[in-house]
Amino acid sequence: MRKTLCCLFIFFLAGCALIAPERGEITPLVPVSRWALPPLFDDLDRASLELAISRSLEYYDRLPETREFRFGDRMCTAGELKESLRDFLEIVRTSDSNKQMAERIRGTFDLYRSIGRDGGKVLFTGYYEPILAGSFERTEEYRYPIYRTPDDHVVVNLGGFKEKYKGERVIGRVEEGQVVPYYTREDIDIKGCLEGRGLELLWLSDPVDIFFLQIQGSGVVSLPGGGLVQVSYEQTNGHPYSSVGRLLVDQGKMSMEEVSLKGIKRYLRQNPDEMFDILSCNESYVFFRIVEKGPKGSLDVTVTPGRSIATDSNLFPKGALAFIRVKKPVIDEEGAIVSWEPFSRFVLNQDTGGAIKGPGRVDLFCGRGRDAEIMAGHLKEEGDLYFLVKKR
Repeated sequence: MRKTLCCLFIFFLAGCALIAPERGEITPLVPVSRWALPPLFDDLDRASLELAISRSLEYYDRLPETREFRFGDRMCTAGELKESLRDFLEIVRTSDSNKQMAERIRGTFDLYRSIGRDGGKVLFTGYYEPILAGSFERTEEYRYPIYRTPDDHVVVNLGGFKEKYKGERVIGRVEEGQVVPYYTREDIDIKGCLEGRGLELLWLSDPVDIFFLQIQGSGVVSLPGGGLVQVSYEQTNGHPYSSVGRLLVDQGKMSMEEVSLKGIKRYLRQNPDEMFDILSCNESYVFFRIVEKGPKGSLDVTVTPGRSIATDSNLFPKGALAFIRVKKPVIDEEGAIVSWEPFSRFVLNQDTGGAIKGPGRVDLFCGRGRDAEIMAGHLKEEGDLYFLVKKR
């Protein structure tokens, strides 16, 4: 899934996008001593935490018990992580107070802190699930498509060719017997290279909405007859993500203070002659699928509002229990942000994204609706990220 308006760095091999392997070259998590543990208080309801945990357990149940995940200098199996989540769930369900729950967690779990960026802090941003009007048929109003994964789209796992490339892959297409990079956003949106191939999944009215739907990774499409269709990320064209917000700042068209989800949308719609050229600077393109339940994260489980985070999947253990401390906006009835307040909560690492790279980035799933969009559009705060695993 998703994800935010930041630049990303991706390796390349033979002109195709190369996704870095989980080699443990970086140690993004360091153990926290018992006298440096943070206060373990949670600002949300326990029901949502239980739901998010159940979804990570669903993911681990699909894996071999011996599959390994790295927690700093420690390796844990999928079986151990399931045991950790079940024991944590038992603490959540049987604790009489938040204070008792925190004490039991400190006695049962080891905490590992992300090394973050310079200074040890992690940049938190947010993503949400938009609700957009659309149609299964092209009409005068709905004339911009979102596409399913094309049949000429190929993913090559390089580890099958050489051991040193284990965990790496390239995304492209086959042309005259050669694997070449897949079409860019410009090729698809401006040159129309996918038109007439029956790949249109749905039709929407606004290419700006489609662009940000791809960044969010999932959404709900409201049909003319009143039905709703859930769409979710299926594949990418393999090209690196580039930030439109950064481009607009570099070109002097917006200031850093003006860069937000709302601000970028406003600029693009007020300048339609520039719109496609600006959007094409981000060569990354997302293909979708229709799902019955969603939105789905990168683990193919439904993400939970306020409880699911996206991190760099090459660095942090997938599905694992985490704890965050950062600030959130206080939104009034008119939709205005009146202040920012610190909060902390337990979350599950259930997603990833093209722009979420390195140990200093976290994307929080904010949910659906007005407040979720406002929070996701404005959240850009430094905070702390911890991962928890049961003591041995």
